[in-house]
Amino acid sequence: METIGRHVISELWNCNVDKLNDMEMIEKIFVDAALVAGAEVREVAFHKFAPQGVSGVVIISESHLTIHSFPEHGYASIDVYTCGDRIDPNVAADYIAKALDAEISEKMELPRGLGPVQIKKKQMTSI
Repeated sequence: METIGRHVISELWNCNVDKLNDMEMIEKIFVDAALVAGAEVREVAFHKFAPQGVSGVVIISESHLTIHSFPEHGYASIDVYTCGDRIDPNVAADYIAKALDAEISEKMELPRGLGPVQIKKKQMTSI
């Protein structure tokens, strides 16, 4: 069945706390993840919160990658959404999990544009 897009939602636990609080490093990881997946980067916007945490988005021609980090919990919530079938969002999500030193990655993929939301797969891995 053809979809308009693929949306990977990733829960990253026991990440490197220093990385989760480093806006410049997270920005680089996300841009690199998009490029490794073969996406075309269009815009980048990240914000560092006080006293901790980072939120950001990398807009790609194929859609977007986002993060909200919670260093105090060693946790990051990640979304990678790609339109079409040229880019596999799992490539970017896996790159991000590895770069943030996540010990646990829970990931699910939702096809977008099919009508009612259906969970395509759920994967939990220890990294």
